[in-house]
Amino acid sequence: MATTKQREAAKRNVKSAQQAARGQRTIAHMPKATRTALGKQGAAVAQRKRAGASSPKTRAELYEIAKKRDLPGRSKMGRDELARALHVS
Repeated sequence: MATTKQREAAKRNVKSAQQAARGQRTIAHMPKATRTALGKQGAAVAQRKRAGASSPKTRAELYEIAKKRDLPGRSKMGRDELARALHVS
């Protein structure tokens, strides 16, 4: 049987784990407009993939190209800014 000290430590650990899990639910805590925009963006990327688009469209893909080209200020740019700076549609 566990001692009182062990039970209290276990409770603290569980509470700590629950708090960490809640903190990682970042999308759930965003405003509705942001969640909607993220959903639409994800749907657009999925549509492009289904259509077989070969040109890079996501910010991550554009960022990788910008890194290869050593584009200054790339880390602070959004997807549209990266596309304009790289002249990619």
